[in-house]
Amino acid sequence: MAVDFHKKQILVIDVGGSNIKLIATGVEKRIKIPSDPELTAKQLVKQVKEATQHWEYEMISLGVPCICKDNTPTKDPHNLGSGWNGFNFEEAFKMPTKVINDAAMQAIGAYQGGTMLFLGLGTGLGTALIKDNVAIPMEGGHLPYRKGQSFEDYVGKLGQKRLGDIKWVKHVLRVIKIFRHIFNADDIVLGGGNAKLIENLPENTRRVTNNAAFDGGFRMWNEGWQ
Repeated sequence: MAVDFHKKQILVIDVGGSNIKLIATGVEKRIKIPSDPELTAKQLVKQVKEATQHWEYEMISLGVPCICKDNTPTKDPHNLGSGWNGFNFEEAFKMPTKVINDAAMQAIGAYQGGTMLFLGLGTGLGTALIKDNVAIPMEGGHLPYRKGQSFEDYVGKLGQKRLGDIKWVKHVLRVIKIFRHIFNADDIVLGGGNAKLIENLPENTRRVTNNAAFDGGFRMWNEGWQ
């Protein structure tokens, strides 16, 4: 039976390298919890339960910054601690839980049709492709780019600090052009905390706020999403 997310109480958890962001059905103000390079999967569950103890929810959407398959991470996130690979979040939370790459969750929230490529400019570089309501999470940020470094090394947060805003923006625009060509995308969407630094967007490129991750978390439970 299809789940109508409008009639269900859903908790959405967006895990980033700097913060864990939480919101639930009927809650007006999100909660933000600092994350760090030592954050484990067990610690995340504990912190989320404590922070949301007064909220009512019956299912969870969880976006994590790493590869996920069969409803669990298949590796530890690059910017977080250990214990994520194979962790059973559904068992830990004791309720239905969908686990997906964080960029893919934000992409789902931003999708408007066609072939859409999402680039998340945050702590690292999140990448996801969507076509006909099928989300394809990717690890494009870790591919080699220049001088032995990855795309993420240049356009992630550390790259932005190292290069300065002007050079960083030039590399972001170059990366957009490269990824658009590779995936033949009709629609490029920029998300993440640093997307706001790109003032002059290329053609067929738009920007979304981090709220798209919450929209995606709710939408994941709706009929028609894979």
